[in-house]
Order: sequence, then structure tokens, then C-alpha cells
Amino acid sequence: MPADRSGWGLAAATGLLLAWPAMAPLAAQGHAAAEAGSSALPAGWRVQGRATMRFLGLPVYDATLTAPAALSPEAWPTQPLALTLQYHRSLRGEAIAERSLQEMRRGGAIGDAQAARWLAFMKASFRDVAAGDRIVGQWWPAAGKVVVQVNDDAPRELVDAEFGTRFFGIWLASHTSDPALRARLLGSS
Repeated sequence: MPADRSGWGLAAATGLLLAWPAMAPLAAQGHAAAEAGSSALPAGWRVQGRATMRFLGLPVYDATLTAPAALSPEAWPTQPLALTLQYHRSLRGEAIAERSLQEMRRGGAIGDAQAARWLAFMKASFRDVAAGDRIVGQWWPAAGKVVVQVNDDAPRELVDAEFGTRFFGIWLASHTSDPALRARLLGSS
């Protein structure tokens, strides 16, 4: 049977949408490479937490949160981090981007021009994924920079601090649609 790349698969069939895609762990290779936007992380970064996003009991993706120091559930937006999602399902990149914007709106209103800019960045960054693919997002708050990489594709970056806090807030903010996943990622469950 061919892979379902139509969007959210089973969720679309039931009229429900799943929250976001999946990213896989990053290799520890050095600070300069990470700051430059590669998927390598500085030596010494550690796993903060891991969780599996499930829909109707089926795994959608495994999420791994990595950081140089323990992340505070309240102060995570001010700390460097990487979120890796490793998918168990095929999803269209456009659907991932659109659902991400919907989830980002949980943090408050987003103006039309800003939403269009953020959606364009995500659509350009997220290609279709299949089981085993990963999306890695890195957050560098001192620079207000987000770096996104799908598998071994060239990384894409956006310097926009509000985008960074809204984007990673999908998983880490108190208003997330999946508080249990948040607790596991932040190591508080």
C-alpha cells in the first residue's frame, strides 16, 4: 500500500488534526557548526526529555529535547535548545506548516502579514516526510534565530525572536495542546 502523503493521514480521515511533525536527535559536534546552522550540536548538550506523540494510540513521531543545561519550564524561551522529531508516519510538508501556524496561534493573535511570513518560511522549510524522516529545530535566543533542518537537507534559518518562542511553544509553552508531552520533554513527569 502506498504511503499516505495527503496530509495528516488517519487524523484527516476523522476530521481531526495532529500537532506537528517529528525530529531526531542531533550528533554532538561542536558549537561553531551548530551556530552556523548545521544539525550538529555542541559537545556537552544533553537530552532534557523524550516523548512520543500518539494519535488514537498510534505513534506519530518521537520528540527529543536537547539543551546545554537543564531547561526551566518557565524560562525555556531564554535558553538554547534543539527539538528533534522523528516521524512514524508520512505527512505533507504543507500540512505540517499550516498545522504549526494553527498551534502557534494558541499563544495569542498573530497579524496577517506576520502569519504569511511565518507560513512561507515553514512551507519552504518543511518538505513531505515519511516514516523514519526527522525534522530538527534549533533555538538560539541570544540571536533570536531558529534553524530548521529536514534529514540531511540544507538547514534554513529565520531570525525572528517571536517566531522562535511561538514555534517552540507548540511543544514547550504552558498553553500547548499536549501538556503531558510538554511535561515529558521538560523532564517534569
